[in-house]
Amino acid sequence: MLVDGVDLGHGIRAGFTSRRGGFSAAPYDSLNLGLAVGDDPTTVARNREVLDDWVGAPVVYATQVHGTGVVVLSRPADLDPGEADALVSTSPDVPVGVLVADCVPVLLADASAGVVAAVHAGRRGLVSGVLESALAAMAGAGAEVEHIRAAIGPAISGRSYEVPAELRDEVVAVVPETFATTSWGTPALDLPAGVGAVLRRLGVRVAYASDRDTYTDGDLFSYRRSARTGRFAGVVRTVA
Repeated sequence: MLVDGVDLGHGIRAGFTSRRGGFSAAPYDSLNLGLAVGDDPTTVARNREVLDDWVGAPVVYATQVHGTGVVVLSRPADLDPGEADALVSTSPDVPVGVLVADCVPVLLADASAGVVAAVHAGRRGLVSGVLESALAAMAGAGAEVEHIRAAIGPAISGRSYEVPAELRDEVVAVVPETFATTSWGTPALDLPAGVGAVLRRLGVRVAYASDRDTYTDGDLFSYRRSARTGRFAGVVRTVA
């Protein structure tokens, strides 16, 4: 299966890709969707077309910078949103996507309002409030928090994401649920747990949370495992 679909409500198409189903040669094999990782741009374009076919329209991606910027899209012409770590769409003609290789891909949808979002929640973005910014932008576009469902995609797990103890302390001071220890006994961060906790505190229902660890799952891209690697995606769209 090209995309692992998730249920975010009636009229929402959403899911997460893996390495399966594309054209890229090693080490990017095969469905690399990242244009800034050294892969052949023509091949990446072909890979993105495969995903577009599954989604039903061209997916829009931002240039992710580990910040809290949000861009709201309402028409197909908005194909280059520039730098942002969250994209909100108010149109069924504009699917939005997030590209990752260890960071947490988060998909959000208010099916009744027809508002969806794709969020890149890495360590810095999580601490700085990227989820809060995305939800505020969704609310500004007509979504209601109590109607929003969230899907947390595959990411590096707490048992694999080793960090210095001082860094763990800094992050845990903001999001306590990120506290973790690696499987080999060193300080670590559990970003997916932190994402889930922040969403729930904000009143969002977490409808899906992947337990796949990008670092140990060879079917997924992981920058921590290999710096020369591709990117997989989380994508979401309202269906007219």
